[in-house]
Amino acid sequence: MHLIELYKSVQGESSFAGMPCIFVRLAGCNLRCSWCDSEYTFTGGKPYTFEQIEAELAALFPCTLVEFTGGEPMLQARELLPLMDRLLAKGFTLMMETSGERPLADVPRAVHKIVDVKCPGAGSAANSFHMPNLDALTGNDEVKFVISDRADYEFARDFIREHALAARCGHVLLSPAFQKTPSPLRTADNATLDPRLLVEWMLADGLPARLSLQIHKFIWEPQKKGV
Repeated sequence: MHLIELYKSVQGESSFAGMPCIFVRLAGCNLRCSWCDSEYTFTGGKPYTFEQIEAELAALFPCTLVEFTGGEPMLQARELLPLMDRLLAKGFTLMMETSGERPLADVPRAVHKIVDVKCPGAGSAANSFHMPNLDALTGNDEVKFVISDRADYEFARDFIREHALAARCGHVLLSPAFQKTPSPLRTADNATLDPRLLVEWMLADGLPARLSLQIHKFIWEPQKKGV
């Protein structure tokens, strides 16, 4: 497997936000979202064996919450899925952040999948969601929409309603997009959409969704890596 980095921090998003978590960031992505904050993962990476990854995870014990992210982790599904089985058998709690463009039916059901649905504001990555993934969702999973503007919000709102997402997964998340070149300030001014405005829309529509802020961008400077 090719990894960009492996480190311990706190989970910045999802219903696990704020919990200590080990991040295993895989190299490579086949999408190019307009607001992507991890373009450094597109190329490069260092090869790791299962044993090397397991040794690094063991060194960070007692933290046993692990998130696979990227890049797009499912580009390395041939290696990733067996590794997930190994780690689940060892008692780890696993998460995976994925674009939703790759098939997810073979991911172990015990893994908490954070599945993106790309809104129009994602640019060339919009409309990339693999629709059969709706049937692969479980109560462990969360579906996330990154929202840049009102058009993105309306797309997300209609998708949530049309596909009854709240009944298909554990949580539906709406996350304001961040500027690609944010200031060092740890404030919501770096968001491309004011979170307060997004909340007002959600409340007005009675949307069964959760506001999700990337709290690591408020704890540390927004461009800081490895946190």
